[in-house]
Amino acid sequence: MKQLLFVVIAASFFSCKNETNVEEVVAKIPAEFKVERFDQVFYGSKPEDLPQIKAKYPFFFPEGNQDSVWVNKLSDPLLRELYTEVQRKYSNLDKVETDLKKLFQHVEYYFPKYKTPRVITLINEVDTEAKSFYLDSLVLVSLDCYLGKDHRFYVDFPEFKKVELEESQILPNLVSSFSYGKIATPTDRTLLAAMIYYGKELYLKDKLIPEYSDANKIGYTDLQLQFCELNEYQMWSSLVENKLLYDSNPKSEQRFINPAPFSKFYLEIDNQTPGRVGQWLGWQIVRSYMENNSKTTLEDLLALNAKTIFENSKYKPKKN
Repeated sequence: MKQLLFVVIAASFFSCKNETNVEEVVAKIPAEFKVERFDQVFYGSKPEDLPQIKAKYPFFFPEGNQDSVWVNKLSDPLLRELYTEVQRKYSNLDKVETDLKKLFQHVEYYFPKYKTPRVITLINEVDTEAKSFYLDSLVLVSLDCYLGKDHRFYVDFPEFKKVELEESQILPNLVSSFSYGKIATPTDRTLLAAMIYYGKELYLKDKLIPEYSDANKIGYTDLQLQFCELNEYQMWSSLVENKLLYDSNPKSEQRFINPAPFSKFYLEIDNQTPGRVGQWLGWQIVRSYMENNSKTTLEDLLALNAKTIFENSKYKPKKN
């Protein structure tokens, strides 16, 4: 027993040491950039400034739109109010810039071909389906989508979506965007394949934004995360006992993967569950796999199929 305890402690020690070494290397990676405040450039301009602005930011001005469209936006009272609120919340972006630099350093460490991108902030009229994009050499952040869950502009949004409108979601959203095309597409439509797909995305956040809390990485409140941690065994057992892991019915993804007020086990605990618990469970499977397969690189992990990961994960949640 003592020998086993020694092995566990030694493994933990070397794991922490390796992580410390990684962070020391990451901190030395240069990542020079300056956030371009397109929100200020555009809404602080006059109609006669449009030609110069369009020349510098052509991707914000699609062909086919007359200049009158943009002039009208400059004088639209609702958009002016939105701009005012964004400036009030984000008069400076010091913290965001600090976090972005760390993200870019981690990206270059794990994905060396990706260099520091151009960063532009904007206002997209609270289009929450297009909050942030990490497009290889360009990062776009719509600041009006991160004013805080209690902001009056979001009063009509469902409660489960409001938590994603906090400043703390900017970096997690960017990592989700960065992950597109880098995680192998599932080879089947089973619930387990979807769980592990999103588990990989969340594990990518473990590596690229390690200082963020698990709650922020997945977009949960602290209470929602605590619920998952306390009920992990019960949730997992329900999926296994009901033979849902290899179920390819699209309804399973709706119940456990897709954004929703809560997950649907059809049990008494349903109203207490957060949505997307399938993603959270997939995250734990991927973490377990990486703990037990330390030679697997991050890029190798993203390419592995769900079956290989699950069968070699040794995942077994403890019964409370």
